[in-house]
Amino acid sequence: MLANTKKILANAYKHNYAVGHFNINNMEIVQGIVQAASKLNAPIILATSEGAIKYAGIKYLYNLTLTASEESKIPIALHLDHGKDINIIKEAINIGYSSVMIDASHEEFEKNIQLTKKIVQLAHKKGISVEAELGTIGGVEDLVSARKIIYTDPEKAKEFVDRTGCDFLAVAIGTSHGAYKFEGKAKLRIDLLKEIKRITKIPLVLHGASGVPKDIIRTAEKYGANLSGVKGVPDSQIKMAINNGINKINTDTDIRIAFDAAVRKVIFKKPKEFDPRHILNPVRELVSKVVEKRIRLFGSVNKA
Repeated sequence: MLANTKKILANAYKHNYAVGHFNINNMEIVQGIVQAASKLNAPIILATSEGAIKYAGIKYLYNLTLTASEESKIPIALHLDHGKDINIIKEAINIGYSSVMIDASHEEFEKNIQLTKKIVQLAHKKGISVEAELGTIGGVEDLVSARKIIYTDPEKAKEFVDRTGCDFLAVAIGTSHGAYKFEGKAKLRIDLLKEIKRITKIPLVLHGASGVPKDIIRTAEKYGANLSGVKGVPDSQIKMAINNGINKINTDTDIRIAFDAAVRKVIFKKPKEFDPRHILNPVRELVSKVVEKRIRLFGSVNKA
């Protein structure tokens, strides 16, 4: 049985830590994430983007997660990430996701409220919680893109939460989607975060927060990748964000880069290898290593 996202995040809110949201696309990624979380006895949220659903199919991804949940002792929730297509959001609600995100952050304030409220009403009828977004997170990842960061206004955040009834809110405080996040140094607006936390009183979510680990980048580049210019959010900034109100942190880019590095290494070192099991088995291990590091950073070890 899938875990309840709202309960997982309520505990994180109460005890001031963050739960890892990890995007999935296939079986090896699911297994690597769950392996790390099980080792650390940590709750996790597995997430599917609309792009992942179009790639693998919602039933495949749902059942992969359900199987992982049934075979594990840790709480595993399933979340729809950046839902923009109403039909896909409805499908996720109907199939039994733990939570869904309605991302209408690109719309005007009133339109965002209107669309979010509609999804909240649909999801809450089935006991499914809802994440919304206010402000715009920059960068490009999957089917989500934005030219610039529009910071979340605290007063508007309070009004938004009050009027929509969303369960948790993704805020824009300076992070950016994808691997090419920043031209200069990352600098999160902790002052904004503190104020949003103070007046909304719900779990807050940080998107675009991958760390882009240098050791994994080096491995990928050693075996043929060209990743010059990639940059992540430093651990110190992530810790500061958690200390000041972030309870859910999304990680996708780090997992993709780990997948790429592991596959490149096998193919480079064993050019005669063609068995997908031998090529993809190292993916599980490297994804697990990356996720373990993230869970420790988030402070959710032994919080299952």
